[in-house]
Amino acid sequence: MDLFYALGSGANFNKQKFKKDIDKFVPSKKNKTLVGEDLLNQDLPKGLDFFNTHKHTTKKAKVEKEEEDNVNFDDEDDEEDSDEEDEEQEITAIDTDNRAKNFRKKKKIHVHGNDIPYPINHIDVLQQRDDIPEFLKKNLTQLNFNNLTPIQMQSIPTILSDRDTIACAPTGTGKTLSFAIPIIAKLEKPSKVGYRALIISPTRELAQQINDQFERISKFTKFKIHFLNKATSAALKQDPQNRPKFDVLVTTPLRLVQAIKGELIDLSSVKYLIFDEADKLFEPEFVEQIDDIISACSNSKLKKALFSATLPDIVEKLASSILHDPVRILIGNKNSVTQLIKQELVYVGQESGKLVAIRQLISKGIQPPVLIFVQSIERAKELFHELIYDQINVDVIHSERTQSQRGQIIQNFKQGKIWVLICTELMARGIDFKGVNLVINYDFPQTIQSYVHRIGRTGRAGRKGEAITLFTDDDSDFLRAIVNVMRQSGCDVPQWMLELKKPSAKLKKQLKKRPIERKTISTLPKHVKGKLNKKRISTKFKSGDNKSNGAKGGIKKMKNNNNNYKKKGSKTEE
Repeated sequence: MDLFYALGSGANFNKQKFKKDIDKFVPSKKNKTLVGEDLLNQDLPKGLDFFNTHKHTTKKAKVEKEEEDNVNFDDEDDEEDSDEEDEEQEITAIDTDNRAKNFRKKKKIHVHGNDIPYPINHIDVLQQRDDIPEFLKKNLTQLNFNNLTPIQMQSIPTILSDRDTIACAPTGTGKTLSFAIPIIAKLEKPSKVGYRALIISPTRELAQQINDQFERISKFTKFKIHFLNKATSAALKQDPQNRPKFDVLVTTPLRLVQAIKGELIDLSSVKYLIFDEADKLFEPEFVEQIDDIISACSNSKLKKALFSATLPDIVEKLASSILHDPVRILIGNKNSVTQLIKQELVYVGQESGKLVAIRQLISKGIQPPVLIFVQSIERAKELFHELIYDQINVDVIHSERTQSQRGQIIQNFKQGKIWVLICTELMARGIDFKGVNLVINYDFPQTIQSYVHRIGRTGRAGRKGEAITLFTDDDSDFLRAIVNVMRQSGCDVPQWMLELKKPSAKLKKQLKKRPIERKTISTLPKHVKGKLNKKRISTKFKSGDNKSNGAKGGIKKMKNNNNNYKKKGSKTEE
């Protein structure tokens, strides 16, 4: 099963199966509190029905009240679609400098370079100009790909024009298709010469997702897309004459460099080299590997492109050194976040205040699915134990868990068995979580880039989302940078936050190397902690074990102690 593709289509939720657990996430009311069976007999609020599977009453007063208290994403999406349809009634090519200038201004597309290709306002324009083959247009139609995003409007014609490209756009705006569509179009048809396109990403999860996108848009053709990982690299060790020929290669830097040095892969035919999440790939830890990869791509007609949601100045300088006469594309402001995300900062004083804040958020009512980011694996485990003892449907994902465990966790998250997923930076870049309603930064992000990528897991594909960042006195030195990102994204922020002192370059460098040392999250007695340390989370709560994984662990505990659960449900957690 393609777990990442399944997750990308949004999460779903079995309300009948978890009917007795729903009251855990219902907002508390001052004058009237419903618990246990009384709550379950009521009509489920639309705000809680985040997978649209509940049948609601049609009483006018009740509907009006629900619409007042809850956000209806379907209505908002319809309004957006309507606006886009109005804009696209005239599907004609933008063929003059003046029209291109006005169109870019309207879409907040900023470009820099020489002889920049005109943007397109609809995918049909490419079809009219014979820039994309019929099979590609058919596949895009079947995927309901009708309306282009600003980054797609400019980057698709730029790559089709064989120009080196630097592209920066907010998370969730369709950057993968921005390079996948023109690459498949330029390759035209399968070939046996070997790899002609190479896509590099910093994580296996993201590489898998990119691979899936290429397979979807090249469906019903003989194009061969190769996802190079530990399992598939074994097939490359056979005799070179018998090795299968692929058209597109998607992988991570280290895995590819190992294959290059082992003479398992020939990249001399590669015509298109794409770096996704370029800001991460051009960090010091990857630079040597990137140099090896570029050296192996020896085709004199090689075209390169960099895509990312954030692009620090130092990355741009490095990128410019490997690109020839590039076109620079920026959507909105640099290091910005889509305006679909409601961003909020919450002051909690000290570390102990974070756990209190999380419990207060839950007692007030939150809309699952929810992602919570922490700065280390150890803190992820500690927060997991705290929340699972609070009887929350929660699990944790980090690099110490096996790939099969991660896959099972993601499937559980998709199926609604997990309502809250605790993550490290591993999940800040990667899977397209279209269904996530809320992101909580439990630990303050170490960089602007980390903040942008973390909260970018919500507010994707035209859907609204919310991001809450908790901060303590220790985080005050780094608050201003995040506040500036919020302001650029249209959020109201207090003036005093904008006037905070900037952290020194030395302090920022120290933070990047070593995060702030924080007090433990765990409130467990020392003797209990000792026992838990002997039995790690990754073995105690195996995702594949239905009796012991994080999500079902909380549910099982609630069901086995149902009377006690009802009593706790009537109280506000502190």
